[in-house]
Amino acid sequence: MKLDKEYLKFYAVTDRTWTRHQTLYEQIECAIKGGVTCVQLREKNLSNDEFIKEAIEIGSLCKKYNIPLIINDNIDVAIKSNASGIHVGQDDISLKEIKKRACEDLIVGVSVHNTEQAKEAVKNGADYLGVGAVFSTSTKLDVDIMPLNIVEDICKCVDIPVVAIGGICKNNIEKLSNTGIAGVALVSAIFAARDIKKECIELKEICNKIL
Repeated sequence: MKLDKEYLKFYAVTDRTWTRHQTLYEQIECAIKGGVTCVQLREKNLSNDEFIKEAIEIGSLCKKYNIPLIINDNIDVAIKSNASGIHVGQDDISLKEIKKRACEDLIVGVSVHNTEQAKEAVKNGADYLGVGAVFSTSTKLDVDIMPLNIVEDICKCVDIPVVAIGGICKNNIEKLSNTGIAGVALVSAIFAARDIKKECIELKEICNKIL
């Protein structure tokens, strides 16, 4: 799937911590019906076989709604499930290795924390960047908060889309207005909600105002 900037506007990153009365599949479908434009499947505790099986199921769901499925940090799963893309951090598989193993149209996202990393990622073939954490987050406790002026600097120094992530919710999302980002990635703001579809509809309205 070719990357369209619009796919990155309202980006959901999964976390099964909040699966209660619904399966992860059901939660994701509710999020998509609420307006999510991209899904990143993040699994740290599944075996490769379990991850592949899940990715194939979620991939079929995403294709039904014509949005991309991005796999977090697992090139084997991304390839074997025929996902739309992969997202990696600074300490994960290199872009060189991804390009060597994957098909040319695999979308590649990279997490960066400063302009030097951003420029290097673009040089090595990244399709979009993830930046953050832009606000305090309970999802990852070992990350520093990125000042919004750094977010702006990263957006200005590259010619590919930039997505903000980390602690973003209805109460702070408007602070990201005019930073230059192409989209926002949300985890708990979506998947911890009691009514995921309703919450996503409200979040999407705010996204449309600021982006």
